[in-house]
Amino acid sequence: MKKKRHVFKFLSLFLALGLVLSACSSTTGGSKNNASKPKENIGNFPLAVKNTKKPVKDGSLTYGEVSDTPFEGTLDYAFYTGQPDFDVMQFFQEPLFATNGDYQFTQDGAATYKMSNNNKTITVKIKKNVNWSDGQPVTAQDYEYSFLVIGNKDYTGVRYGDAIIQSIVGMKDYHEGKAQNISGIKIIDDKTLSITFTDANPSLLTGLWAYAMPKHYLSDVPIKDLGKSDKIHKNAIGFGPYTITKMVPGESVEFTRNDNYWHGKPQLKTIIFKVVNPKVILQSLKKGEVDIANYPTDQYEAAKGSKNFQFVGKVDLAYSYIGFKLGHWDAKNSVNVMDNPKFADKRLRQAMAYALDEKSVGDRLYNGLRFPATGLIPPSFASWYSKDTDPVGYDPKKAKALLDKAGYKDVDGDGFREDPNGKKFVINYLAMSGGDIAEPLAKFYMQCWKNVGLNVQLVDGRLAEFNSFYKMVENDDPKVDIYGGAWGTGTDVDPYGLYGRDVPFNYSHFVSDKNDQLLKQGHSVKAFDHAYRQKTYVEWQKYMNDEMPIIPTLFRSVVTAVNNRVTNFTVDPADVFVWSEVGVSSDTPAAE
Repeated sequence: MKKKRHVFKFLSLFLALGLVLSACSSTTGGSKNNASKPKENIGNFPLAVKNTKKPVKDGSLTYGEVSDTPFEGTLDYAFYTGQPDFDVMQFFQEPLFATNGDYQFTQDGAATYKMSNNNKTITVKIKKNVNWSDGQPVTAQDYEYSFLVIGNKDYTGVRYGDAIIQSIVGMKDYHEGKAQNISGIKIIDDKTLSITFTDANPSLLTGLWAYAMPKHYLSDVPIKDLGKSDKIHKNAIGFGPYTITKMVPGESVEFTRNDNYWHGKPQLKTIIFKVVNPKVILQSLKKGEVDIANYPTDQYEAAKGSKNFQFVGKVDLAYSYIGFKLGHWDAKNSVNVMDNPKFADKRLRQAMAYALDEKSVGDRLYNGLRFPATGLIPPSFASWYSKDTDPVGYDPKKAKALLDKAGYKDVDGDGFREDPNGKKFVINYLAMSGGDIAEPLAKFYMQCWKNVGLNVQLVDGRLAEFNSFYKMVENDDPKVDIYGGAWGTGTDVDPYGLYGRDVPFNYSHFVSDKNDQLLKQGHSVKAFDHAYRQKTYVEWQKYMNDEMPIIPTLFRSVVTAVNNRVTNFTVDPADVFVWSEVGVSSDTPAAE
């Protein structure tokens, strides 16, 4: 799963604070609020750039990573957790399988596959001309090695929580140290292997771990040390279209063309990846200093009408949320434990959701390019998304009524509710820094909660930067009661990898028998029937919207700014997009 930044960038402080003072002051329900009309709709954006000119030979392109913090530099899919690192890896690492518009594996990638008649065994064949950037072939042993790393008891990453990985025959014995290898993985020849699973799973062809690791390069490093190794952080290799030739840690990466790339010689000779502060991204684009950047939607109004670059966009495989810390992660037993009494009453959690006016946030801060989330499956999953999930809307009257019934009342008349025992009740909120409106937006949420009588304060009295934020969340820092985050779902609709009982990414630590049951149904044999699986996920989202272990806040549109000289760039999931085909039609970027 890709972990997304929860970063809110650039808008005038006056406007943002005006939202705090106005949008949350309403006492009416969601349909009666005074939110402004959305200024944009993601459907208005093309999926591909409009440039039919022929690309120049040996061009160079600059990719801007819009962030106010350095990237961590964990450059392996088995270990990374932050979106910035994923953005670096896209140029030199890639999955073995290509996907279609429904994010299902096709035969067009670096490997082909064949499923058995019972849908329990997949045979994977890596194409002959697929080689690592050091010239060594990508082998079946490399693909097997990735599973041996993730399943090892000394593995320090978070991918083992994936339901498909855990269902490989023999994985449990290997993970527990009872076996030296995974019995369900068989090497057929140097380019071919088979993987057998305990159960047929409809997510196999969308959610199977698809990343090989260079065994010849990494296996001399103990698995317990691999996540911190220079071979991942400073000298990573891949089999993608480009190779890393220079890196300034956390700031920039220079990539050079991989002339022996399996998909064909890349158009560009070099790509420069650099971190660009959100405060200056617009000017960087206008000056031609950046060719491509995922653009902050809250800045769209200022950029609209620019002459030297264009926008492409789509609904993202992601959503923003407010998470409750309901317990802790038991690392010894690899299980989530729900044992925090502070938020044990779901009426408190529901009330905090009803207090938030997300429509005003999406319309006013994000120009309509973010919109209220209805559940935990975004509409980017066109075949699976449903609005019929009993979403919680903006209704502060209902929030107050729920708090009253739950016993949270203002006993001393200071404007804030005490807990059911009459004691002071303060909620500590961890919010992330990033751009000019990060703090005003956090204040907006706190004002919304204040308007229903809840005293919510920022952890340590300030916003946390990206890396510190996730360390506090992942380590269950006792100072954190709630936190504002966002998830990239990945291309598999199955939410088990984020909300299962035994997965580390379940940061809220919500567990229940019904949650276990519904998640299991979602990837059962019965779930090969689309209608059954969709019905299951609708029921699961209704259940989660009632239990409210996290508050789904906003679905996201992702818009990408692209210089007019760029060719063959698309965000269409139905296209087989590879960076090797992207070029530039001029040696000089277009500039205003």
